[in-house]
This record gives sequence, structure tokens and C-alpha cells, in this order.
Amino acid sequence: MTDRLKGVLVTFDRDIREDDAEPLLNAIKMIRGVLEVKPYIAGAEDHMCYHRGIADCRKRIFDQLMKDPEDPKD
Repeated sequence: MTDRLKGVLVTFDRDIREDDAEPLLNAIKMIRGVLEVKPYIAGAEDHMCYHRGIADCRKRIFDQLMKDPEDPKD
């Protein structure tokens, strides 16, 4: 028996303007079985999480680049 979905969450690859997203939201609303389409506004928390993630990736890359290839501990 397969699982049943009660919904899906769509995440854009970038923040888009509300007025640019309106046609997309309307198209999703027209899909049979869709009850609600609710946009979420990008805020300060999203911005901070994005930049913390970028900073973490940079640190990990930098740490790997700074490892001594001759050191057996690394």
C-alpha cells in the first residue's frame, strides 16, 4: 500500500516579487484537488539563515584548503 499525500511545499530557487509570483500561484490554484495556495513572505530570519549557511560552507571549504597534506591527523 502506498502512502497518501496531504500536500506539498514548493520552494523557489530565489525570492521573487509578489506580483511576479501571482500568475504562478493562480496556475497552482487551478490544479484539480488544490484547496489552498498560501504565499510566504521572505523575512529577516530567511536572510540570516541563508547567510549563515553560506558562511558555514565557506568555513568548511577554507578548513579543507588549509589542511596540511603531509599531516596524518588531517
